[in-house]
Amino acid sequence: MTFYTVCHTVYAIQWVLHSMTIEPNLVENLRLELRRGSLILAVLAQLRSEQYGYTLRKALAEHGMAIDEGTLYPLLRRLESQGLLVSEWREENKRNKRFYLLSADGKVMLKQLLVEWKSIDSSLNGIVRR
Repeated sequence: MTFYTVCHTVYAIQWVLHSMTIEPNLVENLRLELRRGSLILAVLAQLRSEQYGYTLRKALAEHGMAIDEGTLYPLLRRLESQGLLVSEWREENKRNKRFYLLSADGKVMLKQLLVEWKSIDSSLNGIVRR
């Protein structure tokens, strides 16, 4: 085996490995994209009972759906502007807190999204198990 052959082989292996390497941020970006829709469903489901932001974050985290404040509060405002949530400012323990709850439209939407979620879950399970 010549020096050229060894160098060429090492280069070829490195090229193959490099071309197969997944961009470091790709997995994280795809994971976040996958979670985004799931978080909407989780928030709506959790707000079947009234909660304020901190307790909602804590409850979601306890179920494995951690969410940053910078994601949660804009999401809550958007869902409220879409008529899916109602909110109310109240004082609790000498602090003003905004409490959120599913609206009547939010309850209907949650039911529809759960049907869709179950359909997607069933389809994906069929695909993944092949």
